[in-house]
Amino acid sequence: MPRSLANTLFDPDSTPCPAVARHLDFVDYAAEVPVHTHRKGQLIIALYGAVICRAENDIWIVPPDCAVWIPGGIAHSAKATWNAHLNYLFIEPGAAALPERCCTLAISGLIKELVDRLTQEGVDYSPESHVARLTRVTLDELATMPQQKLSLPVSSHPKIRTMAETLVSHPDDRSTLKNWAKRLALSERSLARLMVRETGLSFGRWRQQLHLIIALQELASGVSVQNVAIKLGYESVNAFITMFRKVMGSTPAHYFSERKISAHQTHAP
Repeated sequence: MPRSLANTLFDPDSTPCPAVARHLDFVDYAAEVPVHTHRKGQLIIALYGAVICRAENDIWIVPPDCAVWIPGGIAHSAKATWNAHLNYLFIEPGAAALPERCCTLAISGLIKELVDRLTQEGVDYSPESHVARLTRVTLDELATMPQQKLSLPVSSHPKIRTMAETLVSHPDDRSTLKNWAKRLALSERSLARLMVRETGLSFGRWRQQLHLIIALQELASGVSVQNVAIKLGYESVNAFITMFRKVMGSTPAHYFSERKISAHQTHAP
């Protein structure tokens, strides 16, 4: 049986160092980290596989070559694919010029290498040490990384949350906005306005973002493009690939082949 993360992860707030890194393979642990919080902010880097985080009424996807940034003091949970290999970087508040809200960041090869190197170090180090200098370079470089739009806003409004929970559980549900308005006892116009007010997205754009997040997680787990298209209720594989290319700029096969090559290069001896 996999071990529980709750009893194995160290407390990042036990050290005053500006940042400390840890490596985690989810094949060795339970796939979910329950809701928790800590003083230090947390950067979650996916080396392989993917992880979905929930924080601030949003769902955040962390596919390979990306990271999710969760500022300190924000309650969050995480659910990883069975094959996820992750690096965590815990950062003391004020130690780096990072956003004050959760976000997904594109991660350069240099950042991945630096954080991977820091996972080999202890949690306490001298401010004058080589590790401290590596940490400073890492934090300075991290502050330059661009944000990626890989989150799904999930409002606390009961009607929007009801719809969101249903569609997260049944992503192949192709009900229209009109259908949902009838289910939620609202007019179509009222639901459209409520959706934009609560999530910042139209219903169509929100559902597309949900499909993207689920697709990235499923594809990172090794599920075929055809089966992902079926899971999401697309009429054809081509229709799904067209959506994916429109949002991500490449086909699923090309997107993940590039990241697989990058991951192999990063961990080559």
